[in-house]
Amino acid sequence: MPLLAQAAAGHIPVVHAIVLGITQGLSEFLPISSSGHLILVPWLFGWKELTGPANVDLNKTFDVALHVGTFLAVIAYFRQDLARLAVAGITSVRHRAVRTPDERLAWLLLLSAVPGAVVGAALESVINDHLGQIWLIAVMLIVFGLVLSVADRLPSRLAEADFGPRQAVIMGLAQAVALSPGVSRSGITMTAGRYLGFDRSSAARLSFLMSVPITGGAALYKGLGLVADGLPPGTGAAFLWGIVASGVTGIAAVALLMRVVRTQSFRPFVLYRLVAGAAVLVVLASPLR
Repeated sequence: MPLLAQAAAGHIPVVHAIVLGITQGLSEFLPISSSGHLILVPWLFGWKELTGPANVDLNKTFDVALHVGTFLAVIAYFRQDLARLAVAGITSVRHRAVRTPDERLAWLLLLSAVPGAVVGAALESVINDHLGQIWLIAVMLIVFGLVLSVADRLPSRLAEADFGPRQAVIMGLAQAVALSPGVSRSGITMTAGRYLGFDRSSAARLSFLMSVPITGGAALYKGLGLVADGLPPGTGAAFLWGIVASGVTGIAAVALLMRVVRTQSFRPFVLYRLVAGAAVLVVLASPLR
């Protein structure tokens, strides 16, 4: 079926799914906002099957699928750390005590997911109905890019081992702010980490580890509804390729960011956010658009 015909039928062309999967994989872990880019890309290219009120349900369903891909990516990249933390968490439950650094970190990561889970559940309709406007996404890209730039200039005095309840709550609250498209979950948690005094590498690692419980929980919750309802007819191939693309590029994005922050600053991502946000505002104001 031609791409336009597929779009008109409410289907997702495979090429669109792959592009959005790559977009999700890169922007989920780089501090540039995956939720914002998943709205901006279809808007910029005029992909009608994923824009407009008539396609809200399809868009949400596809978004869940793409997040499954990046969830699997972070699991694959940090598999050894996560396996160790999972064993530590189970051991802690069995002994009803927190006795080792790994057991402590496992519980702190769960604690960091609480603010986002509570805010997401309480304000889901507000987020879906009012926080996805194109102009607002552009503004959030610019504003939180500047906030990241300021935080990145602060001195480092903490390492991953210094992650405690206070840091978990503060970074968790920051993570909840990222429910607004354009903010960036990874970006705002790394920003909070830098404000707290963590070095870049520790802030990035903690941000990625924090993504596991919050993203995994959200994917499980929404995925159960997807399983119950089934995939929209004719979208199986698009969903599969979207998940594969987001997973593969997600692993690459994690590896890239970890390499960058060990030797450089967050400046390249700050510049991208500022340019992207300004460009979207220009396009939005253009009479041609």
